[in-house]
Amino acid sequence: MFAVRPLSMQDEQLLRDLLDASAGLWNELNYERRQQFFDGESVWDTEDYRKQYVGVLGSATAQQVIRKNSEAWRSFFAAQEEGEDTAPPGYWGSEDEGRELRTYIRNDQYTLETGARSRLEIPMGQDLKSEYGLGYHDRLRLEVCGNPKWDGDQGRLELYFDEVDDTFRAVQPVTVADSRRDSPLAEESAALDVGANNLVACTTTTGHQYLYQGHDLFARFRETTKEIARLQSKLREGRYSSRRIRRLYRKRTRRRDHAQDALVRDLMERLHDEGIATLYVGNLTDVLSTHWSAEVNEKTHQFWAFRSFIDRLATTAEEYGITVEVKSEAYTTAECLACGEAENTERDGDLFRCPCGYEGHADLDASRTFLEQKASENIEAGSMARPVRLTWDDHTWSELPRSPETASPNEERTNRSTRKGKLASVGAA
Repeated sequence: MFAVRPLSMQDEQLLRDLLDASAGLWNELNYERRQQFFDGESVWDTEDYRKQYVGVLGSATAQQVIRKNSEAWRSFFAAQEEGEDTAPPGYWGSEDEGRELRTYIRNDQYTLETGARSRLEIPMGQDLKSEYGLGYHDRLRLEVCGNPKWDGDQGRLELYFDEVDDTFRAVQPVTVADSRRDSPLAEESAALDVGANNLVACTTTTGHQYLYQGHDLFARFRETTKEIARLQSKLREGRYSSRRIRRLYRKRTRRRDHAQDALVRDLMERLHDEGIATLYVGNLTDVLSTHWSAEVNEKTHQFWAFRSFIDRLATTAEEYGITVEVKSEAYTTAECLACGEAENTERDGDLFRCPCGYEGHADLDASRTFLEQKASENIEAGSMARPVRLTWDDHTWSELPRSPETASPNEERTNRSTRKGKLASVGAA
């Protein structure tokens, strides 16, 4: 993923018109398919919308938008066959309330060059060229901001406007040889606890722990949710949304996705440096459906979007040669690391207490217990390094200063050394 920048005001307006026309094509086709679906008819027997939009988008780009819509419908039907309760593909905004500016460019229709003279060139329809006084062979040239990590056989390019950062972005899938992918340095393991109070707690068999705190991020998510509810309450009867509400929904989602993308990338870089080959992630299916707390459910269902997060995690982990395994994490949050008690333990926010006198960080301890369950063959006595705590500042995940006053009473304050490839046991604490 990288940002792109139009070279002039005219180029920016041209790009907006191109993306807006793509959204118009998606919405028209999707409307017909939704009507056919609700009427019990086949969604594949539709008008030839490519002819209507070829003058603005060009034949190849119009075809890609149509194919993307077909893929969305196939995914919808596949989910239905698996018994999932999901809605049909939605619209990319509306003409009255503002469309989502987005399009897809076929892999052989764009040119990407990076380096000192980085640029992206994309095609457009002849009608759009004529409107802006361009020649028959002209293409829209955009400046590429940054240096994409991967190059190789390029796939279908996605271009969209990020309303949160007021930036045009590109997503380019590429195919690279297995030999070029990053690979772990050893055969270590790690386990994640996806928490309600903290986004991710991670423990590794190398004796390290990472805690990505999400209190402030979730607070902003809830503020936006409340503002959406306030605006919805003021809508006149019969209306369910507005341009401002849709913009807030998109802003909320993209802010969350940006933080998750950065978290996954930061975590994978750390795990790769430690030689992690396998990452265990707790399966939250039962938790998502049964948790009594409305606030926790809001975090796991809406804020976390667990399935999307796991997909993002697995895709990024593949770049680093790390395997993601989703396993049951039953009872890990209730079990005491010191004595194994699970019935009479208590949790108060981030603090875990056991009648035996042990106190620790609830999410970090859960990730450690989870790792012991799934990678028990790698565990020997040793010492755990002090946890690394990270916080989000809207751009990056930054480590918080290490303060003894903020650590739990039973946190180990030893150096980072552990036996190579082994997870520290509680007995060392």
